[in-house]
Amino acid sequence: MRYQPIIHHPPASKDPEMTQDAPRIDTLATLSGKAPWRLGLQHSRDTHLLIWITRGQGRAIVAGQRKGMGINNMLFIPAGTLFSVDPGPQGFGLAMVVPPGAGIPLPEGNHHLRIRDVHAQQELTALVEAMQREQSGSRDFHAAAARAHATLIAIWLKRALLAAPGPAETSAEARIATAFTDLVAREFHSGQSTATYAEKLGITPSHLARCLNTTAGMSAAAILTECSLHAARSLLCDTDHPVGRISEYLGFGSAAYFTRFMQQHTGKTPSGLRDAEASGAGAVSHT
Repeated sequence: MRYQPIIHHPPASKDPEMTQDAPRIDTLATLSGKAPWRLGLQHSRDTHLLIWITRGQGRAIVAGQRKGMGINNMLFIPAGTLFSVDPGPQGFGLAMVVPPGAGIPLPEGNHHLRIRDVHAQQELTALVEAMQREQSGSRDFHAAAARAHATLIAIWLKRALLAAPGPAETSAEARIATAFTDLVAREFHSGQSTATYAEKLGITPSHLARCLNTTAGMSAAAILTECSLHAARSLLCDTDHPVGRISEYLGFGSAAYFTRFMQQHTGKTPSGLRDAEASGAGAVSHT
């Protein structure tokens, strides 16, 4: 049996209109559950994310491509895309979280925009803040109003993409990075080696490694490791599945190997990490 990692969601709204398919606004701190590894490790989510950075400097790696992020940067990450976000120590941002079934007209593909036009900056900020107010308010029809604001934000994004300079031609390395991360997002729990992924892509492991080091600044093996580690931590911290079954789901050859893997990357055994998280002391290293 396969178990999907549990993604942090805020408490359910008392508004009967606010269903699981409703879009919402979160801060990046809320989105990470105040645990940096939840955003900082490579992983994919089952919701679309539109991230608006309003303070600080950080970085993101999306579909195997590194992106510097600063104030007035917008990042759109479709559901199922492998990514990580590090907003930096002073960074602050808001994220519109959109379930695929919400019916919001979002664009295809991931996008990174540096919004230099002051009017466009003010317009997006106003739309996000208005959606926040409706989401947290108690006026009649506030869930419907929040959904309408999400649609307006999606339209803002499409207009911004039309106004943006045409994208540079995608390099061969970037195409390989995207293909690799798409495979990893779907198959990381199979326990396949990077050599197997390279074979599926029709290239050598060394060529795969060079491509990812060029586009992401990290190796293919490191991306695969981070994805497995994120899933392991999510399952240990957010579910009560037995350690042995989590190990099996993630493709580890044995529970002992899984334990060594977790100790190497977190300094704790799987059970120790679960206990530390339950006691509020789970903020350990993710590298």
